[in-house]
Amino acid sequence: MKKENTGKNIYELDNGKTCHRWYAVREAVIGVVLMAAFLIPFLSCYLRETSEIPVISLVSENQLLNEAKPVSEVALYARGAVLMDAATGRVLYGKNENAVMPMASTTKIMTCILALESGRLDELTQVSAYAAAQPKVHAGLRSGEQYYIRDLLYSMMLESHNDAAVVIAEHIGGSVEGFADLMNRKAAELGMNQTYFITPNGLDAEDENGIHATTARDLAVLCAYAIKNDTFCEIVQTPSYQYYDAEGIHRISANNKDAFLHQMNGALGIKTGFTGQAGFCFAGALEDRGRVYVSVVLAAGWPPHKNYKWIDTSVLMHYGMEHFESREISVPSIQGVSCVTGGSVLKTAWVLPADSMTMLLGDCDTIEIVTLYPEEIHGGIVPGEQIGLRRVMVNGECYGMQRLWQKENVEEKNFRYCADQILDQFLP
Repeated sequence: MKKENTGKNIYELDNGKTCHRWYAVREAVIGVVLMAAFLIPFLSCYLRETSEIPVISLVSENQLLNEAKPVSEVALYARGAVLMDAATGRVLYGKNENAVMPMASTTKIMTCILALESGRLDELTQVSAYAAAQPKVHAGLRSGEQYYIRDLLYSMMLESHNDAAVVIAEHIGGSVEGFADLMNRKAAELGMNQTYFITPNGLDAEDENGIHATTARDLAVLCAYAIKNDTFCEIVQTPSYQYYDAEGIHRISANNKDAFLHQMNGALGIKTGFTGQAGFCFAGALEDRGRVYVSVVLAAGWPPHKNYKWIDTSVLMHYGMEHFESREISVPSIQGVSCVTGGSVLKTAWVLPADSMTMLLGDCDTIEIVTLYPEEIHGGIVPGEQIGLRRVMVNGECYGMQRLWQKENVEEKNFRYCADQILDQFLP
């Protein structure tokens, strides 16, 4: 008898083959998942231990180039003083240079530099009643009169006119208080961390945050910054200046009160000051044989000793010229080989090329070369990566730095490297 071949049997046969293939795929997927679940913890642990930021064990070597020799004391009238190398900001001599003291009209250095950097010198501004009421020394500006900012800068810096300073502040900052905010912001930017401004003209003042004051060192930092501005230098070195209000009616003359300009060759100015609390003050600069010195004297006597500030400034400048000179610090090329752990590379080469720098130095300075180089490196480092450095230290402060770069490749334990190592152990 003939058998029937029904669709049901064919369906059962095809379905059985399909199910067999499905079971095979499912078993393969489960196997892969189980292997991944087994391997991932090992891989994660291995990567955490080997692929994080490289660990470098550094060795320090110090090379003494010059040991400081004692020098004679500097006799000054000022309670606070400093002599600074304008190029580096390095203090060459200090007397209470970090003591906070009122600074009188040397404040106007900051007022001037902010006005110059605003780019608004050719703008007209109107004198307020408050500005016109400023005490002496003043230019006699009248409320309602209009003047150019440029003219007022000469008036303020040459003859220290207090009213001119307030007019400038109100125009640039919107108000005296607004301008004081700009002054303090600039001071923070320059690193004048112990300075606090309240007024644009330097009159003695105090508010809830403290007194209007600075330090000899902070003020020298400001001077070193200001004399980089050509217009600033042009203003403070001008012997005399004459200007009018916008209508050409009110004529004002200003004569430079900075006697230091005529006392020493190379003198650059900068600004005098006096108040009852500050005493006589002066901030000056001098150029000699390509070197620029900045000096500051604060509280250099009270009336009738107005010449003390000039005597102290001359003493400081001569001290700088006699005890310091431009010297070259040369550092030789060095190279070495460091051990590498935790990778396939056992050694790696590094190099520090020869270098040099020139700065004002004296026999009173201790000069050292401090080199930090790697003794051992753990982890992945590529050529061009920093692995050490060399510093030029003068009296314990860093004035030059050279970075040590990786020269040859150090193999990193990446994911592929870790996977290969684990699979070699579990899947021989």
